[in-house]
Amino acid sequence: MIKCAIFDLDGVLTNTTDEHFGAWCHLFEKHFNIQLDKQLEIKTKGVSRRDSIEVLLDYYGLHISEEYKQNLMDEKNRNYRDLINHIDESKLMDGVLDLLVYLKKNKIKIALGSASRNGETILDRLKIRDYFDYIVDPSLVKGKPNPDIFLAARDFFNLSSQECIGFEDAVSGVKAIKAANMYAVGVGEENLEEADVQVVSLVEFNRELREKIFE
Repeated sequence: MIKCAIFDLDGVLTNTTDEHFGAWCHLFEKHFNIQLDKQLEIKTKGVSRRDSIEVLLDYYGLHISEEYKQNLMDEKNRNYRDLINHIDESKLMDGVLDLLVYLKKNKIKIALGSASRNGETILDRLKIRDYFDYIVDPSLVKGKPNPDIFLAARDFFNLSSQECIGFEDAVSGVKAIKAANMYAVGVGEENLEEADVQVVSLVEFNRELREKIFE
């Protein structure tokens, strides 16, 4: 029986992918006079800031000091936080609130398992922070596709993997859920073939699916 639902943030609860990649684009144009290839957006989706900058630097064959790298990551986060200042509950993705209400009503624990260090701030802006029982600190665990972020949520509630379900929109995230031996729900139009079930949006995670999985 499922006792805990663990959600990714971007692409599942809201969508700040454009803001994330926009912040990276601004950074690389400013510091390296490089316009990032649009295809790199998918490679930075759902992974940590550290892993993202490594992907981008490797792609362009850039070698910089660790100190410079950390300064760039800090600047990127400042740019991103500026871009998300406008976020409010209108940016909540379809079907999210209905599902959160269902989980609370059925006494299923809710956790955020996102690589974003701005997760709590965004939940506050979306007006859904009170639904969450736990927010995993991504700075304390290995990034996806490692399962650590999902295992951290599981262990916080002292549950087994079979009692947990994860919601992800990225390949790396689904891989992390499956590596944690949990049931994986893929969200979105990207091909997430390793997910146990995939829906375009959480609106499709309807009563029939809920009863089948949760009950």
